[in-house]
Amino acid sequence: MDVHKFQVGQTVQLSASHFGRLSGGLCTVTRQLPEHDGEPQYRVKFEHELHERVVPESELSQGA
Repeated sequence: MDVHKFQVGQTVQLSASHFGRLSGGLCTVTRQLPEHDGEPQYRVKFEHELHERVVPESELSQGA
C-alpha cells in the first residue's frame, strides 16, 4: 500500500514555517522516503537551489 500523498516529479507547495528563514514556495518532489515518526517523508528541490531538502508530508500541500 502506497502511503505517500505526492508523487516523484509533482510540484508541491512547501509551508513557510518549515525552515524559518525560508519563505516556502513551490518545489518539486524528487524522491519518496520512508516514514519517520509515522509520517511519510520526501526529498524536494527548489528550482533556484542546488541542493535538495528532506521534508515531512505535513509541511507540503498540492502545488499549482
